[in-house]
Amino acid sequence: MQTLSNIRNKWFDVAAFSILFATIVIFALTGSYFVLAAPFVFLWAVLLGVNWKTAYWIFLFTIPASIQINFAGDTMSITLPDQPLMWSFLLVFILILASNPKVIPRWWWQDPLVLVVTLQFLWTIVAVVCSKMIFFSLKFLLAKTWLLVCFFVLPIWIFQEKKDFIKGFLLLLIPMLVTVLVILAHHALLGFRFDMVQKSMSGLYYNHVDYSTVISMFFPLLLIAVPLTKGRHIFIRGGLIVIILLFIAGIAFAYARAAVIGVVFALVIGITMRMRLVNFVMPVFYGLMILLVSYMVQNNKYIDFRPDYNNTYMHKNFTDHVISTFRGKDMSSMERLYRWIAAIRMSKDRPLTGYGPRAFYYFYKPYAVTSFRTYVSRNPEQSTTHNYFIYMLVEQGWPAMILYAVLMVLIFAKAQKIYHRFKDRFYRHVTIGLAMTIAVGFINNFFSELIETHKVAALFFIPLALLVILDRKSREEAGVETSA
Repeated sequence: MQTLSNIRNKWFDVAAFSILFATIVIFALTGSYFVLAAPFVFLWAVLLGVNWKTAYWIFLFTIPASIQINFAGDTMSITLPDQPLMWSFLLVFILILASNPKVIPRWWWQDPLVLVVTLQFLWTIVAVVCSKMIFFSLKFLLAKTWLLVCFFVLPIWIFQEKKDFIKGFLLLLIPMLVTVLVILAHHALLGFRFDMVQKSMSGLYYNHVDYSTVISMFFPLLLIAVPLTKGRHIFIRGGLIVIILLFIAGIAFAYARAAVIGVVFALVIGITMRMRLVNFVMPVFYGLMILLVSYMVQNNKYIDFRPDYNNTYMHKNFTDHVISTFRGKDMSSMERLYRWIAAIRMSKDRPLTGYGPRAFYYFYKPYAVTSFRTYVSRNPEQSTTHNYFIYMLVEQGWPAMILYAVLMVLIFAKAQKIYHRFKDRFYRHVTIGLAMTIAVGFINNFFSELIETHKVAALFFIPLALLVILDRKSREEAGVETSA
C-alpha cells in the first residue's frame, strides 16, 4: 500500500512532467520566451509551499542583479526576477495573515518606527484617494505595499539569530559585488569617461544615480565587517579589504556627488552615535535647511541664483562638473532648483493631500519659473523633484513630509539607544552599520527620490526592520521587559 509521501511524490512528478511537456509544446508553437518561465514558476510555487523562508533567502540574492525590462513600447516595465518574487511574497503574507490575524507580534506594533511607517502608509492611501492621477497613484500604492511587506514586515520572521544577519549580508554582497565588477570593467573599456558613465551601467541599474546610491548604502556594512572579522583567516580579511577597495572605486567612478556626501554623512552619524550626540544631528540639519529656505524665499532672493541658460550645461569630466556646481553653471543642479521651485509653488494649491503619488510630472511645468529653465527641462524621461522631502510635500502633502522628517530623527535616536544598550560586540557593530546605511540613503534621497525603487527600498526598509528587531534583542539582553 502506497504511503501518503509516495502519493505526493507521484503527483509532484506527474505535475512537473506535464508542465515541462506543455511548456515545450507551447514554446514550439508560439516561439514566446516567456513560456519558458513556466517550470521555474512551478518550482518556485512548490518551494513557497514547502518552506517560504528558504525562498526568501533566494529572493534576497536576486535583488542586486535584477534588471529592468521595458515592454509595450517602453510604456511599461518590470524588474526581473525580483518583482514577480515580491508579488508571490505579498500573496504568502496575505495567506499567513488570513490564517492567523495575530501572527505579527505585539512588540513589533508597539515600536515607534513601525508606528510612523504605518502612519506614512495610511496617509499614502489618503493621498491616493485624493489624487489627480488616480491610475498612476494606485500603481504606486501597490508597489509600496509589496515593498513594505517584503522588506519591512517579513524580516520579523527571517532575521532571528546572528547567522541570519551574516547570511543576509553575504546574499546581498555577492551579487552586488558582481554588478560592481561588471560595471567597472565596462566603464574601463570606455576609459572611465564621465560622459560614458551612463553607458557603463550594462542594464543592471536604471542610471548611475541608482547605482551609486545602492553601492554607497551598502558600503558602511563592509566597514563594520572589518572589526567583526578580526582574528579570522588572513584570506578572509584580505578579501574583505579588496572588496572595500572595489566599492570605493565603484563609488568614485559612478561620478555621483550625493553618494560621496552620503558616505561622509554616514561617518558623522557613526561617530556621533558613539559619542551619544546623534540626537543633535538631524535637528541641526533641519534647522539649517529651514534657515536656508527662509533666506531664499525672503524678497524672492532665490531669483538672484537663476542660471545663465546659454552657459549651463553638462561637462565631460567630473572635476569640471563639481566646479560648475559651485559656480551655478551645472545643468543637473540648476534643473533641481527649477523643479524644487515649481514643486513648492504647486504645494500651495494642495497643501494637505498633494497632487497624488506619481502626479508631479503632469502638473509642475505651469508652476515653474522660466528663468531657471535648462536644456533638460523638457524632461522626456518624466523624472520628478530630485528631493524626497519636496517629493512628499508636492505629491502627498505636508503630513507625509513631516512624517518622513520625524522618521529620520527617530531612526538615529533609536539606533543610538540600541548601540549603547547592547553589550554584545556583534550586535553593537551591526547596529551602527545599519544606521550608517540609512544615513547614506537619507543624503542620496535628499537629491533624488529612490526609496520606492526596489534595490534602494531593500537597503532602506530592511535595515529599518532590523533596528526594530535589534531593539527588542537589546532589551532582552539588558533585562528590560518586552511585550510578546
